[in-house]
Amino acid sequence: MVTADDARRVALSLPATVEKLSWGMPTFRAGPAGRIFAALEGDDEVMGVKCPKEDREELIAAEPHKFFLRHGHDEPYAWLRVRLAALDDEAELRAVLVDSWRQAAPARLRAAHPELDPPPPGA
Repeated sequence: MVTADDARRVALSLPATVEKLSWGMPTFRAGPAGRIFAALEGDDEVMGVKCPKEDREELIAAEPHKFFLRHGHDEPYAWLRVRLAALDDEAELRAVLVDSWRQAAPARLRAAHPELDPPPPGA
C-alpha cells in the first residue's frame, strides 16, 4: 500500500523539488519558480497532481478507484486527485509524480533530466 510518506519521499527525490506548506497542506514544487506539481490533502490519503484536462476523464473512466475530481473545485484546473492506497505500488506512484513534475518543471530543468522523459511509443 502506498502512503503519504512514500509520496513525500518520491516527490522530494525529483530534481529541484522542495516541500512547502500552503493552504494548510504539504505542496511539492519544481524548479526555481516553485511551480506546484503535487499536494497532499489533510487526511494524507489523497494527493492532487497536475494532469492535462484532456486526459483526466480517460484516467477516471479507466480507474475510478484510483483517480477522481472534487466536483465544484477541480474542473477549471489541470489537476487530478489520486487515492494513494489504491495505487498498485511505488513504481506507479513514481510514474504519476514524474508525469506531474514534468508538467510543472521549467523547460530548462526538464531538458537537464532526460532520464525523466516518457519512453517513446511502442517501447
